[in-house]
Amino acid sequence: MVRDFQRVIGVETRRQILEREERLPDLLVACVGGGSNALGLFHPFLNDSSVRLVGVEAGGEGIRSGKHAARFQGGKLGVLQGTKTFVLTNADGQIELTHSVSAGLDYAAVGPEHSFLRDLGRVEYHYATDQEALAGFKLLSEIEGIIPALETAHAVAYLAKVAPRFDRNAIVVMNCSGRGDKDVATAAKHFATPQAPP
Repeated sequence: MVRDFQRVIGVETRRQILEREERLPDLLVACVGGGSNALGLFHPFLNDSSVRLVGVEAGGEGIRSGKHAARFQGGKLGVLQGTKTFVLTNADGQIELTHSVSAGLDYAAVGPEHSFLRDLGRVEYHYATDQEALAGFKLLSEIEGIIPALETAHAVAYLAKVAPRFDRNAIVVMNCSGRGDKDVATAAKHFATPQAPP
């Protein structure tokens, strides 16, 4: 249901990109917590095999640290709140605590349609750490004058890593899933604190 509300994003993206570029994009990227914003963007493109779809989870302090919310990197199939999907659990099946600089991605499970699309191989899932997301927050703010939500900053961080490998004519669409004004204080606190190198 939430996916269907959010899919207006993908419908508009598809219409506008075809009007302006006269072709489909090469890549769509969105952050993934529960995943409704990403599915909203991806859904109208699912049958377009030429369009690569990438979801970016919250890598927190790193996968090995255990302080993250990257279900596809460190989770397994389980049930949370009545849904069978990928979940972060301990060896006994108890739900693990999660961590992300972004409150919106700090959740132990992912929407079941994402699990389905991952298993089909239709959507790729990567992650960005807190440090990378904060750098993405700063990058988009400085270059575009757009202050992204810290959720979105994870997608920015992924793009910053992979963009140098793109052909200059590639069309990439990144979903800005929220405004960053809610996260300015959180980001400022991190930028004011000296950070250890990654």
